[in-house]
Amino acid sequence: MRVEVESEVQGSVWKLEVSAGDAVAAGDVLMILESMKMEIPVEAPVDGTVAELLVAPEDPVAEDQVLAVIESGG
Repeated sequence: MRVEVESEVQGSVWKLEVSAGDAVAAGDVLMILESMKMEIPVEAPVDGTVAELLVAPEDPVAEDQVLAVIESGG
């Protein structure tokens, strides 16, 4: 099952914490966004493997934009 991870805020990508191919557990921080001078962690919603990262550091992001895709076994 492919799970899309969306941004909850408008801002920019400050830092990526994972790479494509990395195994992640639900709650692991995938990346950190900056919005209005605040750092907002984006967490994995499920256990799985990072299939795609669709943003890079300093990229602007919109609310509800898909940031990453996780391949989950269930």
